[in-house]
Amino acid sequence: MTVSGGSLTAAQVPEPAPGPDEVLIEVAAAGVNRADLLQVSGHYPPPQGAPAWPGLEVSGTIVDVGSADNATLLGAEVCALLPGGGYAQFATVDAGLVLPVPEHVDLVDAAGLPEAAATVYSNLGYLLGEDASRKRRVLVHGGSGGVGSFAVQFARQLAGAETWTTARGEFAKRLEALGADRVVDYRSEDFAALAQEAGGADAILDVIGAAYFEPNLKALAQDGRLAIIGLQQGNAAQIHLGGLLAKRATITGTTLRARPLEQRRQILAEVFERVWPALDTGDIKPVVTTRLPLGDAAEAHRLMGAGGHFGKIVLTAK
Repeated sequence: MTVSGGSLTAAQVPEPAPGPDEVLIEVAAAGVNRADLLQVSGHYPPPQGAPAWPGLEVSGTIVDVGSADNATLLGAEVCALLPGGGYAQFATVDAGLVLPVPEHVDLVDAAGLPEAAATVYSNLGYLLGEDASRKRRVLVHGGSGGVGSFAVQFARQLAGAETWTTARGEFAKRLEALGADRVVDYRSEDFAALAQEAGGADAILDVIGAAYFEPNLKALAQDGRLAIIGLQQGNAAQIHLGGLLAKRATITGTTLRARPLEQRRQILAEVFERVWPALDTGDIKPVVTTRLPLGDAAEAHRLMGAGGHFGKIVLTAK
């Protein structure tokens, strides 16, 4: 799969060879993310050294290793976090960015885990180290998306938080089944006012960006934290500094792919230690609702771009 003129085209490329610290994965499936759509449209170029085609996460079987140090991984069914290049039959990746497929999780569905798990943990993982006796409220924007549906489960099952999310009203029952205590229909309800009335949100995970910046600050509780991980509705916003100071709020903005390799390795190691057990037991599940063949990648992007989709879309190699 290659990118040409803002569109995806199937193409034959040489099979990659793993470097000394890498493994070669025969891809069973690749997760689709909004970053892939941005890359194809020319707004999110791949990092230096990454393939030119998209794909930030895959699942599959390790069929080759770059050094004897990783020989025990041969034949393992895994999922992996990539800097790019997952829309392919084979992909190479640093061995430190590979995780075993959780117990009772289908190999194809596992392709929808690495990006969501790493993104959520790197922004909300601090909640796992806080005093569990104090009930906290977490607000997840875009709960029906791939990251959002994982974040709802993470906040409820691992952090033990009262979990709110914004989504279309028709998704309320599905999100409640994942652990959401309150689903706010963003089309007809004011999430900031509702959160204020309830005492505010201790943590907000936001994929929207500028359009929600001011209401997010209003929705925060004292000492609350706002983590901005997406810019779906704008990248420039004004801030009222007095309100920020009065609430002693913390605002962070993060991306995952651009982090140094060592940071990504560390995040994956902590995800394996602290999140993977909940996947092994089924307390957290991948939410994959659409499977399409790799050759239909353009259709997968169209579906995601149109909005209104629930959970993850994955592209299957066969």
